[in-house]
Amino acid sequence: MGWKDTAEPVLTRMPTVQRPEGHVPFKRKLGWTAGVLVLYFFLTNVFLFGLGSGQGGDVFGQFRSILAGGQGTILQLGIGPIVTASIVLQLLGGADLLGLDTQNNPRDQILYQGLQKFLVLVMICLTGLPMVFAGSFLPASQSLAQSFPGGTFGVQWLLFAQIFVGGVLILYMDEVISKWGVGSGIGLFIIAGVSQRLIGGLVSTSFIGNPQELGIIPIWIGILSGSTDVGPILGSGLQTLVFGQGQILALITTVMIFVVVVYAESVRVEIPLSNTRVKGARGRFPVKLIYASVLPMILVRALQANLQFLGRILNAQLGSLPAWLGTYQSTQGGIANPVGGLFYYMAPVRNPEQWMWWLGQTNAEPWQIMLRVGVDLTFMVIGGAIFAIFWVETTDMGPEATAQQIHNSGMEIPGFRRNTSVIEKVLERYIPQVTVIGGALVGLLAVLANMMGTIGNVSGTGLLLTVSITYKIYEEIAEEQLMEMHPMMRQMFG
Repeated sequence: MGWKDTAEPVLTRMPTVQRPEGHVPFKRKLGWTAGVLVLYFFLTNVFLFGLGSGQGGDVFGQFRSILAGGQGTILQLGIGPIVTASIVLQLLGGADLLGLDTQNNPRDQILYQGLQKFLVLVMICLTGLPMVFAGSFLPASQSLAQSFPGGTFGVQWLLFAQIFVGGVLILYMDEVISKWGVGSGIGLFIIAGVSQRLIGGLVSTSFIGNPQELGIIPIWIGILSGSTDVGPILGSGLQTLVFGQGQILALITTVMIFVVVVYAESVRVEIPLSNTRVKGARGRFPVKLIYASVLPMILVRALQANLQFLGRILNAQLGSLPAWLGTYQSTQGGIANPVGGLFYYMAPVRNPEQWMWWLGQTNAEPWQIMLRVGVDLTFMVIGGAIFAIFWVETTDMGPEATAQQIHNSGMEIPGFRRNTSVIEKVLERYIPQVTVIGGALVGLLAVLANMMGTIGNVSGTGLLLTVSITYKIYEEIAEEQLMEMHPMMRQMFG
């Protein structure tokens, strides 16, 4: 008896969102999407009952923008457990350890979906329990503990129960969007979180995440009106305008990321197609430069986030780690950040101050900084390419699965025999190479955006994801509107 026979009774009974039986009108899709988005914003403002004061900064730090949650709220974990479960599944699937045929076997498809949900629940526990019971990331309220059953221990379990419920809610909110809405829930939540920070970084008079900073517009109003002194322009003032309060470099980087990502999304190789059912009907299959999209980058950054979270947990439990492993220093927010050792070199570079040693805002030696930048670049470029390959294979975007989809839709490549193996050979000329190049390019862009800084202190990866996902949602909305206007096209392409 294999593992599938043993686990089938559990995995097939995992609660799931029912798929629509027929076509879902575009307006209804928009309604479901808007409803889930409103629920998401509501939950990110529902703070944990029983949370003590002095909870410090965010344990996920710079990764919060791509994990799409809220510090100290019921969505404390955000999409972290979903992404981590996806990493585990992709690694197991890439090593062919699951033995599941998700393309042709309906039973294996159900088992895969059930296994994914089960792993998400496991990851909620593995991430949430250390936050509550290890260290002081989410301390229990001592005033409530005096009257609560079980004292502090009971309040801690209450906090974990709320975190667990939030993790389950965001799992099914993502599934509702994927089946009944527009785009994906994960992408939508990332856009929501990053957009909040971008708007705050532009107009806020009390910037989210750092009360000592203002939005870029209020800052420049103060500079131009003379109420904000930046010093002599030919001296320290220029440095303040470019790297400091003026945020000129952050503004340029943000605009450039928008331009580069939109351009990269439009770069594609188009394979001509013709329809065997409708004479004269032709089309094109686009193989984009960023073929695997930027979503695999979430997996790479989530892996880094989990490594940094592990380091903080070990440091909190042991008091201190060996110097070669990690040296930590507490920040004003109460969260310990690595300043030396292995965990320091594996931490991503977040802003210009962390690598521009000539600004005098870092105590690290230049060789240490360059080594850290090199590790970050290597991790993101190679990791981006590897996870892009895994993503393409596990989401049925590879040459074999795509050839089968083209064949099933009644399309063929003019001048070639109408055969899936022939179509697959043509696709193999482009898809594998473009997947690797696109994954590596996205990793490089994410690191460069982080190093230059962005408006609102949004991570480069978060901004990259937001622009790309927004562009894809725009394309999907345009496609949905086209199908609504021409129902025959919906029947033709399934």
